[in-house]
Amino acid sequence: MITKMSKQQEPYPAGGYVLMTAAYNEEANIERTIQSVLGQTQLPQKWVIVSDGSIDGTDAIVQRYAAEHEFIHFERFERSPGRSFRSKVIALRRASQVLQGHAFDFIGNLDADISLGRSYFEDLTECFASNPRLGLAGGFVYEKRGEAYEALRHNRVYSVPHGAQLVRRECYEAIGGYAVLEYGGEDWHAETCARMNGWTAEAFAHLPIFHHRSTGEADNLLRYKFRAGRMDYSFGSDTLFESFKCLDRIIEKPLLLGGMARLAGFAWSWVRRDCRPVSDEFVAFVRRGQRERLKLLLPWYRDRNRYARASSTRVSPSRRALEQSGTPITSALPEAKDF
Repeated sequence: MITKMSKQQEPYPAGGYVLMTAAYNEEANIERTIQSVLGQTQLPQKWVIVSDGSIDGTDAIVQRYAAEHEFIHFERFERSPGRSFRSKVIALRRASQVLQGHAFDFIGNLDADISLGRSYFEDLTECFASNPRLGLAGGFVYEKRGEAYEALRHNRVYSVPHGAQLVRRECYEAIGGYAVLEYGGEDWHAETCARMNGWTAEAFAHLPIFHHRSTGEADNLLRYKFRAGRMDYSFGSDTLFESFKCLDRIIEKPLLLGGMARLAGFAWSWVRRDCRPVSDEFVAFVRRGQRERLKLLLPWYRDRNRYARASSTRVSPSRRALEQSGTPITSALPEAKDF
């Protein structure tokens, strides 16, 4: 039986969007994610949820909601047990194939351990409407610290988190969708390709994304950090920039060891001269952007760019977004940084 939608919900508005979710053993979180989408003021035209080889109760939860809501479509992808960045993106690409016959303006990824304010996607599509060159966008990520949620230190206006993002259809087709990468980073790859194709990408601080499993929690945290360093190398990250970034993150968990593990992963790939899965043009583009951010460490350069930076980063979550989420928050916005 299909549940009736309220008058405030529009499943097929002009400028509509579709969603893709890859879920692996998410029985503890996915129902909250589904309920968060069902509560949106603007519903997706279609939402394809792919069970990425789950062996817990994930499938049963999704199938129950798919039977009740016509726009939710369930798929199952069989593979070997264990978490895998490659298999997650393969699952998303399978979802993308299901959506090929549908008309939409925006396509998005939504992780299976996320919840959002009721107007998140409506507000996000308004951001696209106000900027025709905006190709990829999302909000700022919050994770639980004690009894409340805090914004992550590494939230950046120029870095769009993968957890709840939308991509303009023309941009998505231009970049070829999300890339299958050994060390992950499909979000970084997508936004870089978008910029290389003349689009802009931006994370909006007034749109909170509540992540219900701490970053790296599904894996050994030091192994996660080491892998992140190898990912940075695979994209051609500038060596000096990588060093400053790892130094900036030594206060994150695990204290000192996390930043060291990330730098070790980068150094390991550098010593091995690992083959990069990206073009020389991609590497050059990444390094140009990183060197520009390094220049912001110089007082004279930072002062020259102060106005532009302030206008784009001093934004806090809207009162409406925070009230809608019903989630206690202790920190509205982390200090803007360059790494």
